[in-house]
Amino acid sequence: MGIKNYNPTSPGRRNSSVNDFAEITDKRRRPTKSLLEPKPKTGGRNHHGKITSWWRGGGHKRMYRIIDFKRRRDGQRATVVAIEYDPNRTCHIALIEYPDQTKNYILAPAGLKAGDWVESGQDVEPKVGNVMPLKRIPVGMDVHNVEMIAGQGGKLVRSAGTSARLIAREGDWATLLMPSGEMRQVRVECRATIGQIGNSDHQNISIGKAGRKRHMGRRPHNRGTSMNPIAHPLGGGEGRSGGGRHPCSPWGQLAKGGRTRNPRKNSNKRILRRRRSVRYGQLVLPKK
Repeated sequence: MGIKNYNPTSPGRRNSSVNDFAEITDKRRRPTKSLLEPKPKTGGRNHHGKITSWWRGGGHKRMYRIIDFKRRRDGQRATVVAIEYDPNRTCHIALIEYPDQTKNYILAPAGLKAGDWVESGQDVEPKVGNVMPLKRIPVGMDVHNVEMIAGQGGKLVRSAGTSARLIAREGDWATLLMPSGEMRQVRVECRATIGQIGNSDHQNISIGKAGRKRHMGRRPHNRGTSMNPIAHPLGGGEGRSGGGRHPCSPWGQLAKGGRTRNPRKNSNKRILRRRRSVRYGQLVLPKK
């Protein structure tokens, strides 16, 4: 696992880097056909054809890899066949095979390699890749792919290089320290996978040029200050201007400082501490 830097043979190559894919078992290996399904493109448009998510479109065609986020086959040891690349997520995925020849994809934790075995259940060994309820996991261990509702499948901590720490258990609730610094409670019946997710160097990759973003399906992002005043409230002015007002959308709606989370979420009362925020290089803890 590491980063491969290009020689500056052109302006686009000068600042670009890629993953060396050292964790991948076989770079020429084709994905398992039975675990693929088509992934249609929307170009950021809804069912009316209106753009609801800007700056999206194009990009390479992809097939979706069906991931087993639930891991409910208790008491059956599965062998890791291969670690594969997934174009739809930042982390790598592992192909596992059960004794009855059934194959599944799971999120690949750091340290898992072909030939290892993983299992799930109430009383399995707390080793990397195994799935257990939070009430059975030793306090202080790092986990990922955490369920928010028992049986629903993993929803939390699924990005490359992330992990949550189980810091306490009290009654029916387990307290997790999330990668963002948020501290929240989850029911002890919810399952989680032991270990940290692999491909932690993903955050250090430098895209380097606009063409690579187009290949990912991201179109150019226009600034409001670069537009004409008829097209955006921040547009116009002689030369480069600061806009003259607070950042806003083309229709005048303020873009900064507003809450983006629904205040009526049921899980709000289970957040013991909000995520940390960094301001001007200083760590600022949220007010209680």
